[in-house]
Amino acid sequence: MIQFIYDIIQQDQWYIFAIGLVGNILFSSRVLIQWFLSEKSGKSESPTVFWHISLWASFTFLIYGILRKDLAIVMGQLMVYFIYIRNIQIQNKWREISKFFRISFLIAPFVIISYISICQKGLFYNIISNDEIPFKLLIWGSLGQFVFVFRFFFQWIVSEEKGKSVLPLGFWIISLSGSLIIISYAVYRKDINLILGQIAGTFVYFRNIVINIKGKGLFQS
Repeated sequence: MIQFIYDIIQQDQWYIFAIGLVGNILFSSRVLIQWFLSEKSGKSESPTVFWHISLWASFTFLIYGILRKDLAIVMGQLMVYFIYIRNIQIQNKWREISKFFRISFLIAPFVIISYISICQKGLFYNIISNDEIPFKLLIWGSLGQFVFVFRFFFQWIVSEEKGKSVLPLGFWIISLSGSLIIISYAVYRKDINLILGQIAGTFVYFRNIVINIKGKGLFQS
């Protein structure tokens, strides 16, 4: 792990590491805040701040994935980005964000993808055919991202049905499963940012499972 950080600095890629670190700090802070509020209320909460931070973190990690030429990361972030926005809309908090940032958030993914696919075709090719990632490993990492992304589709469907933003038990079970897959992928990729980000979340996912089960009275005799 220390060697990986040293190699990043030696290769003048410290800024890539820094961007990923910022994204992971944001991702970790959202689950810690959600966990604190859930422990306080005794039920799994879906606070607006969770979705606000998720949006900023996703944008940051999208850039990180592009710089790392990691298709699994890029695709994962693209698939959940607008679900974060939708949850803010469900909570009727979207209009509270300044118009400038609302427009910026909506068009940012399209601008980024258009740029790398049209203006930086070499970068786009490197992302989709990165020789540093064996095909089997890419499939495994993509599976982890798919599971991780699916949790938000699951959460979105449940929230639309209930008419409010919720984080149901299934969301946390899927989160824990996807997190364990991504951690194993990150170990092979020697991606310290992915490892730190996922380890910070696994405990919170497990704890939310416990809180949900207790809330349903399944631990009661």
